[in-house]
Amino acid sequence: MNFQQLRSIREASRRGFNLTEVAQVLFTSQPGVSRQIRELEDELGVDIFERNGKRLTGLTEPGKGILPIIERLLLEAENLQQAGNDYSDQTRGTLAIATTHTQARYVLPRIVQQFRQTFPEVRIALQQSSPDHIAEWVLSGKADIGIATEGLSQFKDLVSFACYQWNHVIVLPEDHPLLHKKVITLEDLSNYPLITYDVGFTGRSHIDAAFTDAGLSTDIVLTAMDSDVIQQYVALGLGVGIVASMAIEPNRSNGLRALSADHLFSPNVTRLAVRRGAYLRSYTFDFIRQFAPELSREHIRRAIIEPSP
Repeated sequence: MNFQQLRSIREASRRGFNLTEVAQVLFTSQPGVSRQIRELEDELGVDIFERNGKRLTGLTEPGKGILPIIERLLLEAENLQQAGNDYSDQTRGTLAIATTHTQARYVLPRIVQQFRQTFPEVRIALQQSSPDHIAEWVLSGKADIGIATEGLSQFKDLVSFACYQWNHVIVLPEDHPLLHKKVITLEDLSNYPLITYDVGFTGRSHIDAAFTDAGLSTDIVLTAMDSDVIQQYVALGLGVGIVASMAIEPNRSNGLRALSADHLFSPNVTRLAVRRGAYLRSYTFDFIRQFAPELSREHIRRAIIEPSP
């Protein structure tokens, strides 16, 4: 039994039993992956995968019981490596952070700047994507930390912490008719073309839910992941923008006005997530505490080692 065999089985499950993808991820050949899987099955005396000819189609019943053990073994092997790195040199390494564009653009710069002053020899790798991809990267070990909205709390093998609450705002050109209204309603907004985030990004579900609950249809003419892009198209007169409050820079003059939408859409919570059972290096704890000062190191550590609910 060896780690390459264990990785082949774990990746086969993660990649939908596509051995071509597994080979690419593990930098080996497809026949090599097949051989590693078969050798471990022979050693254990059970079939881990169901097959149709040479093609893997699913997990057998023994395989469903064996896979979590393999996941734990590989996680502990990674933890052992991380612990060795931490004790040999606590001030060097790489911190991989998966997050959304909004967090990377508007929230993290100050945190990263402070962190770099404390740990100048730690390299930071920022990866930007949707909450589902962020969760996948943290679960796979590609990222040490994930930062996004409430969606991170839906994954049982992630431990997520609520960090701060924020709301959406309405963005309008300076000559827009809605600026003359004392209170803007959802019905008012539904009468105009809207520009906001892609589905799955930056609290979009709360925007959709508000209009649905009010029985109103919307004309969303353009969506984007990037708050700056949304505001650019609002400035061109394509529609009314709905963006995250932290995306509005107070001293920026771009011909737009931002109005509170607290009364229209439910508040959003930014969460930070790490993999359950993972060993966090000392500087990772420091980064988390700079991002969410109310979290103590002991609270984080205890949450990580608690079994999955």
